[in-house]
Amino acid sequence: MVFRKGAPVEICSNQDGFRGSYYAATVLAAVGKDRFLVEYCTLLTDDEKNLLREIVDAAEVRPAPPEILVSDFSVLDIVDAYDNDGWWVGRITGRVPAKYFVYFDSTGDEIAYPSSQLRVHQDWENGKWVSSKKRALRGLILCSCRSRVILMYGVGGLVYGLWTATISCGHRVDSFYCSVI
Repeated sequence: MVFRKGAPVEICSNQDGFRGSYYAATVLAAVGKDRFLVEYCTLLTDDEKNLLREIVDAAEVRPAPPEILVSDFSVLDIVDAYDNDGWWVGRITGRVPAKYFVYFDSTGDEIAYPSSQLRVHQDWENGKWVSSKKRALRGLILCSCRSRVILMYGVGGLVYGLWTATISCGHRVDSFYCSVI
């Protein structure tokens, strides 16, 4: 993808300890055919006096995602949590009155965040944004054979059961939330 100078983007880090994180940046210039010089919006140089500038591979750059307004999140929703100057991909595992618990596969950590530090996770696929909210299927579901799933049953926002399972061929899952894992 071609990004113009000044374009707001996010950089997906593939470095150990940073996988599954996205950092806001601005494109300063194209460097050859498949790299960009970017300036991060929140990361600083080692002396902490200037915003960090770095040359990154085009495969690590995506447009800044659009904002999706949500009033609340549900258990198993895939979200991005803002922490350590970037957005980290995780899954909602619970809620207390003012915070949501988010589990991070990349670290095995579970941390509580206020909703102001969460956003709906979106993937940039084939030139379009795909919301994690659209990936979750609710209601009557026909899962593919031998899919590993998490099943959740609840009424009125209260969760009464949560299971991991492998779906048998053609098995129908009624009145459950089904998320393929």
